[in-house]
Amino acid sequence: MTGAIEIRIVWAEGADTSLGLPVYQTAGAAGADLRANLPDGPLTLAPGARALIPTGLRMEVPDSFEVQIRPRSGLALRHGLMLVNSPGTIDSDYRGDVGVIVLNAGEASFEITHGMRIAQMVLAPVIRARFTGVSDLGTTARATGGFGSTGGT
Repeated sequence: MTGAIEIRIVWAEGADTSLGLPVYQTAGAAGADLRANLPDGPLTLAPGARALIPTGLRMEVPDSFEVQIRPRSGLALRHGLMLVNSPGTIDSDYRGDVGVIVLNAGEASFEITHGMRIAQMVLAPVIRARFTGVSDLGTTARATGGFGSTGGT
């Protein structure tokens, strides 16, 4: 992969380093898989329950970038697993342990096992805004039309 942006990674204290670093599963994948780092054993999520799943990773995201943590579509479809704050953001100035907040929206308990691919991470550029207070905003055809105002179901 030429021109790849480097994300420096260190292992969190007590992490199982044999799980390896995040990996893109295909040549065209936008997200690299994150694994549940649960060396003390699996965690069972009851329906409606949520938990912070450790990845065992700490990372240095370059300035002007963020890492977005996103759900894995197969886990969402088959088991109702979702990420509560999707996408989660890892800012360039954060250096702590990376965890994934998982919610079981399914109808059955789900066991998260050590090494399971639990989420994916996507590197994304960040453009910071300059906020300016003004007395009026420009006009548009939509104006103040909100939720559902553009039609459809």
